[in-house]
Amino acid sequence: MLIHDIIKRNNMKFIQQAYKGNNEGWSYFGTLFIFFFGWQFFGVIPLVVTAYIHANNFEEFINSAENTFTTVGINANLYLFMVILSFAIGLIFLILGILNFHKRKLISVITSRANVDWNRIFYAFFFWALMGFVTLSFSYFYAPEDYVWNFKPIPFLILVIISFLFLPIQTSMEEILFRGYLMQGIGVWFKNAWVPLVLTSLIFGLLHGLNPEVAKLGKIILIFYIGTGLLLGIITLMDEGTELALGFHAANNIVAAVLVTSNWMVFQTDALFVDISEPSVNFEMFLPVFFMYPLVIWIFAKKYKWTNWKEKLIGKVENPLDNVNLLS
Repeated sequence: MLIHDIIKRNNMKFIQQAYKGNNEGWSYFGTLFIFFFGWQFFGVIPLVVTAYIHANNFEEFINSAENTFTTVGINANLYLFMVILSFAIGLIFLILGILNFHKRKLISVITSRANVDWNRIFYAFFFWALMGFVTLSFSYFYAPEDYVWNFKPIPFLILVIISFLFLPIQTSMEEILFRGYLMQGIGVWFKNAWVPLVLTSLIFGLLHGLNPEVAKLGKIILIFYIGTGLLLGIITLMDEGTELALGFHAANNIVAAVLVTSNWMVFQTDALFVDISEPSVNFEMFLPVFFMYPLVIWIFAKKYKWTNWKEKLIGKVENPLDNVNLLS
């Protein structure tokens, strides 16, 4: 019996998709190395070149880096596109590592299904986009003095185009990296599901500690980012694929970019509204983590009829090739 036939007959779970390729330590080291190098070096080059072109002199260019290059006159839409471009380049290098070092097909990092389920992606996208719109509406009608109308037809149209066409590249890179590649890799290392769920959520949250929101509100806001990572990890494991996480994450960032901005958020865009309120840490800040996220899980679970929660979230991860006679 061929290994390919064994894999097909074993109906492998999402984390087990990693066994379809090479899992030696060097393959993970090599993939992560070229990913971070490509993302943080080659990915930043277009932004640096653009900033240098806009700067009047070298000193201004150097100083602009302290304020995310916007001080040299790069408009919000161009800056957003350049940041997304860096993620696109990072995604390319990540894919190269998966294909060449692990000898795996890209789809195995995205889903355990034979094909990507686009209906799941679109369902999660429109569901969470609607939730985001409703949440902002309640916030606006509760405290309209906190918002300033910021509609600029041409910049806003460009923002919408960039957001819907290119922002999913940024969110897809994060999902393929955290909920796909790292979730599966850590899972096969530790032979269980709960360690990768916890670790990827923590890493996801801590890396967002570089966001300006953390500098403004303090490290306690990391609870929100870690909680978001935990939500995305749970729906990935329960649904045996990243499709719901891909749709959810894309909707979250697009709504954040298009509807409201402020001078302390990571997305400083030509959004419809500018939040001029002084932010503070309160229960409302964590409402998504403790109320909305459990609701999301419950709705997805009902729609997709999730079962075997214990096995999928904290169960063992076994190699389907173990104890199999390859000559039978």
